[in-house]
Amino acid sequence: MQTNHSEITVLVESTPNPQSMKFTISQNIADENWETSSMDTASRSPLAQKILGFPWATKVFIGNNFITITKEEWVDWDIIQEPLCQLIKDHIKSKQVVLYPKPIKSEENSSGKENSNQASAYIIQQIKNILQTDIQPAVAMDGGFISFAGYENGTVFLKMQGACSGCPSASLTLKQGVETHLKKHIPEVEQVVAL
Repeated sequence: MQTNHSEITVLVESTPNPQSMKFTISQNIADENWETSSMDTASRSPLAQKILGFPWATKVFIGNNFITITKEEWVDWDIIQEPLCQLIKDHIKSKQVVLYPKPIKSEENSSGKENSNQASAYIIQQIKNILQTDIQPAVAMDGGFISFAGYENGTVFLKMQGACSGCPSASLTLKQGVETHLKKHIPEVEQVVAL
């Protein structure tokens, strides 16, 4: 008897943000993390366009094997959770594109003030490594993502995405979790600020 290896399952998990829910898919759906909160910027993802078509949908975050959806307060997850699972399954089963590849931009000769000197470049690389290896796995478990946005004069700038964006415990996670961890490993880091 032949088994169907292409069966897609979607597991629903609550997040620390009561307005966001994580939908974990049994296969990889994207090669990068991507977020949108408007139809104007949702053109890279036909699935995000479908979800944002609902009046209660405020944000869609796509990770490698999950989607975090943020909703308005006036609708309950009990009502929309199962239809969303089916929408996601149907979209993937029909082999529709989840996320188009990022448009390729020509690299500028100067990479800006981020790499203004070698010491700064080394600190930035350390920050990115710690975010990727220590922070991201824990944050992804809750349907979120924290991306590096810059470093200047001891301040690390981060962008909270997915369930992290608008989460009641985001500032606690940022200060007591991320900032403390970065300061412990990188003495040059003085503070972490969310953009």
